[in-house]
Amino acid sequence: MLTPEDCSFIEDIARSDETFTKACNDLGITDMSTVCIDAWSIGHDPRWGRDRHLQQGLVYWRPPPAGNQYAHPLDFYIVVDTQTREILSIDTFDCEGGERGKVPPICHSYRKELLPNMSRVNRLKPIEISQPEGVSFQLTGNRILWAGISMHIGFNYREGIVLSDIRIQDQTEHKERTVFYRISLAEMVVPYAHPGFPLNRRHAFDVGEYGLGFSTNSLKLGCDCKGSIRYLDGVLPTSEGSTSTIKNAICIHEEDNGILFKHSEPRDQSTVLCRDRKLVVSQIVTVGNYEYALYHNFTLDGTYEFKVKLTGVLNTSNSKQAMPRYGTKVSDSVVAHNHQHIFSLRVDPAIDGPNNSVSQCDAVAGTVSPTTQADPLGNAFHSQTTILKEAQGVDYCHASSRTWDIINPNNINPTSGMPVSYKIVNNQCPALLARPGSIIAERAAFARHSLWVVPYRDGELFPAGRFVPQSGGKGMNPHNNGVTDWVDDKGCIEGTDIVCYIQFGVTHFPRPEDFPIMPAEDVSVVLRANHFFSSNPALWVPQSSN
Repeated sequence: MLTPEDCSFIEDIARSDETFTKACNDLGITDMSTVCIDAWSIGHDPRWGRDRHLQQGLVYWRPPPAGNQYAHPLDFYIVVDTQTREILSIDTFDCEGGERGKVPPICHSYRKELLPNMSRVNRLKPIEISQPEGVSFQLTGNRILWAGISMHIGFNYREGIVLSDIRIQDQTEHKERTVFYRISLAEMVVPYAHPGFPLNRRHAFDVGEYGLGFSTNSLKLGCDCKGSIRYLDGVLPTSEGSTSTIKNAICIHEEDNGILFKHSEPRDQSTVLCRDRKLVVSQIVTVGNYEYALYHNFTLDGTYEFKVKLTGVLNTSNSKQAMPRYGTKVSDSVVAHNHQHIFSLRVDPAIDGPNNSVSQCDAVAGTVSPTTQADPLGNAFHSQTTILKEAQGVDYCHASSRTWDIINPNNINPTSGMPVSYKIVNNQCPALLARPGSIIAERAAFARHSLWVVPYRDGELFPAGRFVPQSGGKGMNPHNNGVTDWVDDKGCIEGTDIVCYIQFGVTHFPRPEDFPIMPAEDVSVVLRANHFFSSNPALWVPQSSN
């Protein structure tokens, strides 16, 4: 993993390097203090193989004061040896005719002090959020109890927030029931689409290469979180063997969540209405140009949602093309290339205990019986279920509205007669677009399927492997197995201790409206109680009186 210390030195050594200085001088830049470099993992470069600890630097010009460097990308990257701290190569972009690009001239600022005309526009009145009687959750150390849901909130340098021992109080059966043993964002990959050198090296693994914990922001009341807030600090190791503390790394608060349920009865003009609320456990990370706001949401009906809001600044490149094929022109000589964000949520379920299975559910037109006499109007459809028996990856199917139920086959719902379960609802799962067999497809093999289900084994946490920087994919390192290795033995996943890896994300074709800073776009996956309770589990929630 590239630690914060690994990423911090690259600008200093570059600014004092003669070859780097000349590359900047050739573009008319003489003040090296205005040159900025984003440190990226290199993925793979065949010139050096995997014997050296490498990173690449994406180079920008940042005009003073407080300019936006992503409006001024330069036309070359650098390759640095992280251990010897030397520049190994300066890689200029492939250009027609061999001509160097120019420094993009237009400043695009998004800071309010540099937007004097915009700062005078004020169309919005304040919104105040208050809870005069305080919050509805109790936080004891890292253990939280809210509306009958309890869990432990952990934090580490790689995954950031880790939720564990998640339980829910069943108001009908008057007992506490286990739901999930552990939930975390285990990996993500951001592959970019430009095939030309050196732009084709960009495919970041923001969990395994940089660490969500290392990249976490210190949150501020009223800005990152609004309302009655409780915070937890994050304590992380440093490369010197000491610790560092991120103040207010985790935000915990409640939000109004609209209508929980409602019905109006015209016969007696009565209305029953109950408002929902959600418990939000969140962090915000900055990885280079991108920000990811990560929200673990729980609602009063027992639903869990993991939501990611993507914002920050587009990763930009220097380009002379008027209509770039693999991206969008967002300014003069500036292109933002197409890319994907594919996340992997690791869910270790404990649906009424550790012995669970996964049932694949597809909506199928017609009757269970193939005869037309049983369906004279042709309106029938039903749910077709398939129990997954051995470790494998499976895909979402839009045509059948596919979902998956994590079931406990040994515990039957007394009302429906079905096994108790939590349903995975995930229809935002783009296919990995990198060519099969490519270095990106091999390193990010976890992104090949919407869902992986494997038997639980100690130490198997990270679907792209434990050692991600400069990894090569399956078979390249016997000590770096990932999820595609874990399914090879086709281990039993029926009625046993299992782990699910849920892939979801977005394919991003940039637009001018995303520049110079992106409006937040969200993507999420939901796990919802399904035959878990005997009736609506939120009937205890006070109904609105007016």
